Amino acid sequence: MSLPSFLTPHLPDFRATPTPYFNAIFHHRKLSASAHSQWWPPRRQVAPETIIFFIPGNPGLLDFYTPFLNAIYEKDTTSKLAIFGHSHLGHTPGVWYKTPTSCYKLAAQIESILEAFDAIRHEYVNAKVVVIGHSVGSWLSLQVLKARPIAVAAVFLLFPTISRIASTPNGRRLSWLFSPYLSKPIMWLSYLTRLITTHTLACLFYEWPVTQIRVLQAFLRSSSSIHAALGMAHDEMQRICDADIELLEENRDKLWYYFADHDDWVGEEKYNIICSLKLDSNIARVVHGHHEIPHAFCINHAENLAEQCHSWLWVS
Repeated sequence: MSLPSFLTPHLPDFRATPTPYFNAIFHHRKLSASAHSQWWPPRRQVAPETIIFFIPGNPGLLDFYTPFLNAIYEKDTTSKLAIFGHSHLGHTPGVWYKTPTSCYKLAAQIESILEAFDAIRHEYVNAKVVVIGHSVGSWLSLQVLKARPIAVAAVFLLFPTISRIASTPNGRRLSWLFSPYLSKPIMWLSYLTRLITTHTLACLFYEWPVTQIRVLQAFLRSSSSIHAALGMAHDEMQRICDADIELLEENRDKLWYYFADHDDWVGEEKYNIICSLKLDSNIARVVHGHHEIPHAFCINHAENLAEQCHSWLWVS
């Protein structure tokens, strides 16, 4: 099956072996920007019954998440599931040149995600759309739910950073790094990373698969991608404050949460959200992950989260 009409082909960068997904580009005409996307078509040559719309964390590099999304796809038994992953504007090396710096902030990212979501709904009017967001992608997923409450069937929030990010342990430690005054010096430092070999990175990140090492290497060598990720992170620290409890309450039946056992990007906010919503942490909607699964699960724990999302998918 070919790509949907809202996507155009894009050459793969990191695929060592053939995979069932297509690398593509979503052109955001209103924003004069483009975003790297990935599309898994239904196995059967039919219109999809269910579409997963995936929104990554920061940095928003879809290639980090392909093992996770592919694992969900492989677990499907209906052959009518499609998956659409949409990266953040400016984050993907090789696509940056079409993205103005004004698109690095959350407002533009929200606009781009809504445009992509609307494209799904326009082309596949009868499909159920489930939104999955990781980290700040969870907060962005909630913005989709807020703007399109009827069109969204369910939202899976993975390691959700949906409130007071600047107050979390990592927010307090690292927020200075996202200052606009430091972004350009850090950008220029990225040129030095071109001296770092794949072998050296593999030694530093010895638990990472080589495909993930290559994704990291490409990101570190792209000054524009680093600039985009830092700019978005700065905006996150400023804008993501109190949780939207009203939104969470109104859509209680559409939301599913996956919290890490320990997560320095969430911290005590996990308990604040659970208590504010009077969520029962023993029910299937709220899962506390195994202590060995980190916030950056996509690196080498994709299978665990794919299993969880698959189990939610067919009861949502």
